[in-house]
Amino acid sequence: MNHRPSIAVLTPNILTGIGLKAILEKVIPMADVELYADFEQLQNVSPERFVHFFVSVQLYRLYASFFTPMRRRVILLTSGLQHEQEAGMHHLNVCNNEEQLVHDLMAMHHGAHPHRGMSETDSTPRTHHLTEREAEVLRLIARGRINKEIADELGIALTTVITHRRNLTEKLHVRSVAELTLYALHAGYVDYETL
Repeated sequence: MNHRPSIAVLTPNILTGIGLKAILEKVIPMADVELYADFEQLQNVSPERFVHFFVSVQLYRLYASFFTPMRRRVILLTSGLQHEQEAGMHHLNVCNNEEQLVHDLMAMHHGAHPHRGMSETDSTPRTHHLTEREAEVLRLIARGRINKEIADELGIALTTVITHRRNLTEKLHVRSVAELTLYALHAGYVDYETL
């Protein structure tokens, strides 16, 4: 029987929880992500099965006796401030934009699994055929280049870059730079070290 890893998101802020759950499902498609608004809900579903806990700082502090023994599996959801009692723990600033959150999650993943590339964690093969130029544009988008920089680097017109971006978003059925970056990582067009 194939067991998918489970990840818990524990935050009383439902909007933060829903947004983070959606991003985690994109970044880690091989995992089941479950959302909990309070600790009692989490306790009722066999919490030992979770490989990671994304926990608001407030709930972490309230239930430190539960989370401290497994602090290596806990990622604190913060608003950018780090405090002395949580020093040395993984933090995720939920006030960042989607692109930065994806980058931070990829950095944590890479730090936890340095010898395992994203293409190894995703069994989905490349399902969209990209032209050579679309692949070049995708690689540069994933590396954070803006349209003008892409045009200059590839020696093409700005309008051509815009056309390639539009074609990529339509072909790949994505809407944001973060989703393009995730596709590029999962499909093997870039690896974390080149971002």
